[in-house]
Amino acid sequence: MNGWSNHLIVAPILVPLVACAILLVIDERRRVAKAMVSLASTIVLTAIAVILFAIESGPSGFEGVYLVGNWAAPFGIVLVLDGLSAMMLLLTALLAVASLVFSFARWHAVGAHFHSMFQLLLMGVNGAFLTGDLFNLFVFFEVMLAASYGLLLHGSGQLRVKAGLHYIAVNLVAALLFLIGVSLIYGTAGTLNMADLAARIPEMEPDRRMLMEAGAGILGVVFLIKAGMWPLCFWLPTAYSAASAPVAGIFAIMSKLGIYVILRLTMLLFVEGPSAGFGAQVLFYGGMATLVFGIIGVLASQALGRVAGYSVLVSSGTLLMVIGINDGAVSSGALLYLVSSTLTISAFFLLIELVERGQDAGANVLAVTMEAYGDAADEEVPEEQGVTMPGTMAVLGICFAACGILLSGLPPLSGFIAKFAMLSAMMGTGAIGVPPTAAIWSLIVLVILSGIAALISMTRAGIRTFWSSIEGTVPRVLVIEILPVMFLLGLTLALTVQAGPAMQYMDTTIRTLSKPSLYIDAVRTAAPTGADVKSSSSEVESN
Repeated sequence: MNGWSNHLIVAPILVPLVACAILLVIDERRRVAKAMVSLASTIVLTAIAVILFAIESGPSGFEGVYLVGNWAAPFGIVLVLDGLSAMMLLLTALLAVASLVFSFARWHAVGAHFHSMFQLLLMGVNGAFLTGDLFNLFVFFEVMLAASYGLLLHGSGQLRVKAGLHYIAVNLVAALLFLIGVSLIYGTAGTLNMADLAARIPEMEPDRRMLMEAGAGILGVVFLIKAGMWPLCFWLPTAYSAASAPVAGIFAIMSKLGIYVILRLTMLLFVEGPSAGFGAQVLFYGGMATLVFGIIGVLASQALGRVAGYSVLVSSGTLLMVIGINDGAVSSGALLYLVSSTLTISAFFLLIELVERGQDAGANVLAVTMEAYGDAADEEVPEEQGVTMPGTMAVLGICFAACGILLSGLPPLSGFIAKFAMLSAMMGTGAIGVPPTAAIWSLIVLVILSGIAALISMTRAGIRTFWSSIEGTVPRVLVIEILPVMFLLGLTLALTVQAGPAMQYMDTTIRTLSKPSLYIDAVRTAAPTGADVKSSSSEVESN
C-alpha cells in the first residue's frame, strides 16, 4: 500500500471519532440531523472498509503498516492491516449500517446520545481490529466498553437496567485483568508492540518466559470473557437478549472481537518457538464446554432473545475449539463460519422484535420502554418514514426460516458450506491426522448436535409464533425495519453464491497468519516518512 491508500488505514478510527464530535454539539432535539450525520459516517466507513478489503484481496499480497506518529516500531503507535483485520472491518461496517437503519424507525429516539455512543462503539471496535500493540488495544477496548454500557442501557426498563449493571460489573473486572496481564507482559518482555513481542519471545530466559505466559494467560481470560467461553459466559445471553434490537444487532460483532484477539495473539506469539501451543488445550476443551452449554441453552430457551443469546455461545464455542486445534484447513472453514454466523445472529436479533411485536409480551415490553421516556402515546412513527409491509407475516416467516436454516447449518446456505468445510477438514483432509482422534470425533459430534439443537429450537419457536398464534395480531412492520434484516440475510446468500472465492480468501488469510515472520518483518521494517525522523528501525535494533 502506497500513497493515499496507506492513509486509509487510520480512517476507520477517525471517521466515527469525528462524527461523534459533531453529534455531541448538535442539539438532542434535532433527531433527523443527528441521524443523517450518523448515517453518513457509517456509509463512508463502509466504503472505506470495502476499499481496504479490495486492496487486501488483490494480488499485492500482505499488509499495510501505518505509523501514526511517524515513529518507527516499537516506540510509536502502529496500525496494521492484513486480510483478517480487513475482513473484520468490513463485517463491522455492514452490521453497523443494518443496525443503524433499523434504529431510525423507533429506537434512536427513545434515549439521549444514541448516535454518539454508536459511533464511539465503532471507533473502539475498528481500533481494536487495527492496532498493532497491546496498550492501544486496551485503549480501544475501553472506548468500546464505555460506549456499550450506554447502548445496553438505552431505552431503560427494569430488565435492561439489571442486565446492564451485571454487564458493567463483569467488564470492569475484565478491564482490571487486562491491566494486570499487560503489566506482566511489559515487565518481562519490555515491549507491548505485538510484532516486537513475538520477535523477543524466543530469546527470553525460561523463568521470564513463564511470567510472560502468565501475563498472556490473564490477558486471554479478558478476551475469553468477551468471547463468552464457559464458565465466563453467564452474563452474555441475559445482556444480549435485554438490549434493544439495533444494539443487540451491532453487539453481535463484539463477541467476535474476543475471538479475533485470541486468534491474532495465538497465531502471532504461540505458533512457533518455545511457547508454541500455549493455551491450545484450554481453548479446545473450553470451547467444547461452551458449545455444550450453548446447545443446552438453545434447547431450554423459550424466548427468542435467549435463543439468539445462546446461539452466540454456540458460535463462540465452535470457533474457540477450532483455534485450539490449530489446523489450517479447519481454520479456513471457521473464518467463513465466523462471517456467516455473525451476519445471521445480527439479522436474528433485529427480526425478533418484529416477530414479537404481534404478541402481547413483545408489545408490553415496548410499551414499558416508551413509557419510561414519556412517549408511550405520541412516539408513533410517522407514516412518511415508511409504509407497512404487504404480506407482513409471509415476509417475516421467510426471514425467520432463513435464520433457522443458517443457524442449524442446513443446505444450501452459507451456514452449511462453512460447517461442511470445517467437518470435512476434521475428518481427514487437514493436518490433524487420519483417522481423527477421539477429541476430534467429539468435536464433530458436538458441531452436528449444535445444528440439530438450533433446528429443534427454531422449529418450535416458528410453530408457536406463525402457526399457533391465533390471538396474536399482525405486527405493523415498516420497510425501514425489514430491509436491514433482508440486507443481512442477502449477504449470507451472496456468501453462498461466492463460496469459492470466499474460501480462497479465508485460505490465504490463514496461510498468512500461520507465518508470523511476515507480520513481524512488515512492522519492524516500516520506516517513518520525511527527513525529520527521530529514529529508524535499524537504530531501534542497535539500541
